[in-house]
Amino acid sequence: MATSPDSLSPDSPDPVSRDADPRDSLILHATDNGVSWITLNRPAAMNALTWDQREHLMELLADASADPEVRAVVITATGKGFCAGADLRGSPSAEGERVAGDVARMIRRGAQRFIGAVLDCEKPVIAAVNGTAAGIGAHLAFACDLVLAAESARFLEVFVRRGLVPDGGGAYLLPRLIGPQRAKELMFFGDAVPAAEAERLGLVNRVVPDGELAKTAREWAERLAAGPTRALALTKQLVNASLDADRTAAFAAEAAAQEITMTTADAREGVASFVERRTPRYRGR
Repeated sequence: MATSPDSLSPDSPDPVSRDADPRDSLILHATDNGVSWITLNRPAAMNALTWDQREHLMELLADASADPEVRAVVITATGKGFCAGADLRGSPSAEGERVAGDVARMIRRGAQRFIGAVLDCEKPVIAAVNGTAAGIGAHLAFACDLVLAAESARFLEVFVRRGLVPDGGGAYLLPRLIGPQRAKELMFFGDAVPAAEAERLGLVNRVVPDGELAKTAREWAERLAAGPTRALALTKQLVNASLDADRTAAFAAEAAAQEITMTTADAREGVASFVERRTPRYRGR
């Protein structure tokens, strides 16, 4: 029996996963009602991500893309932190003497691949941010298609505090979400941004009371899971690509995507339900 999303709530002390990977029990996974629930479960470390955890999470996102029974994804966490950033212990470039090119290679293979896996997932991905999201943890949330935040959540661009530039796609994601000047303010000062301010800036779709985060995430995810999955995937692709494309390329991509969508069973069902004046029953095909 699948684990209920409620058991993966940030407030649950001992979430249980049917699909926990034996290599890494610190990321819990369950599929319920068409939704893949991915829960970071390292609360003592504020859910800072190790190299192995990132690899596991990327595998789960790839699996969600390939599984026709999965039609939406939720990423959340246990404890008081969503993700405090990267824990580099055990990463390939953290062992032995570092040589020129190691850091850039580590970023490409690690943080950038990780954020790319979220952006490229073929199913809608919701971040249910239960607490502090810092560094790559903040970028993980910002890379998701929709962001729900508990009232106690906060977001930090911590890199400047360590004398570093933002990595993991931060300088790519933030200007596209809130504009370059706001993005620079967050990255230059590294101040904590409370959930309500993040919503006002446009980093968060909705802020909810802490106790309602899991419930709201489930409602949103199940609504997406009941939708036309291929159309949603292509819509995500179009929107993400539009930020880097000129009008000619964007219009061409839109036309090609609609050509594909019109061949799906869900598109036929959508038209039929409109003609018959009934609620559509999408099957993700």
